[in-house]
Amino acid sequence: MLSQRGCSHLVLERNRIAERWRSERWDEMRFQFPNWSVRLPDFPFPHADPDGFATNGQIVDFITAYAAFVAAPIRCGVCVTALRRHDTGSAFVAETTEGMIEADNVPLVDDRRRPERCARRPQCRLLGFCAGPHRPGRGPGGRRHRSQSREQAGQQKANPGQLPPGAVLVVGSGASGAQITEELFRAGRRVYLSVGQHTRLPRRYRGRDLTWWLSAMGLDQTPTEMRGPDRSNPLITGAFGGDTIDFRRFAAEGVTLLGRMQAADHTMVTLAADLSKRLA
Repeated sequence: MLSQRGCSHLVLERNRIAERWRSERWDEMRFQFPNWSVRLPDFPFPHADPDGFATNGQIVDFITAYAAFVAAPIRCGVCVTALRRHDTGSAFVAETTEGMIEADNVPLVDDRRRPERCARRPQCRLLGFCAGPHRPGRGPGGRRHRSQSREQAGQQKANPGQLPPGAVLVVGSGASGAQITEELFRAGRRVYLSVGQHTRLPRRYRGRDLTWWLSAMGLDQTPTEMRGPDRSNPLITGAFGGDTIDFRRFAAEGVTLLGRMQAADHTMVTLAADLSKRLA
């Protein structure tokens, strides 16, 4: 858009293009929207199956190809360490690993830098535990094997075989958490799922994908602040052909559902007694 309008601009990327899809996703993660709905301005997603769901690699290729298509002025490997107003008050100064950069406007497009996300971002996404008894109000007992993120651990991706033996507690019941839970369970692992706030909707309704209905009703073009009291995105997944996420089905099949994670220390995870409320 900036290129089309002739606006001089620069894009700083601290790693590689589409880095989060390259190294911060579960190996078999699928995009949660069907192929026919994936598009960027003047650049549709290439696919052979309109109702299929893209893999990590396909999304990386798509984003990389789009960057080349728009000839975006991207500097990879440049990290912004600070941002402040210029002394004149009419511009900004970004401190980066390659020096100072001045600009009249600075859009922040990394959602991990949004204040409301940073304040609530947990320090761990997956916890591996030895199998042990479940105690009311607490997570599965036993010795914890790992509590750092994959990025901290230096891993590029993750799959069930990379986790240590024992039960696994998945913290977070969003699309990624639900898909990881199901994949771990199908791999024969004992899985505990900490369920937080979410909005469950059917993957398909009357022969149409949920994405089609959201588009037909204009909800995909409705600003978040105008969506009513519940502004969370619908919980859908493209895994396993695009199943409807059903936590009660998870429980019936053997996954242990738990309340929202409240705190974690070196040996214990504290969970809220709010599972019934979350499911309701």
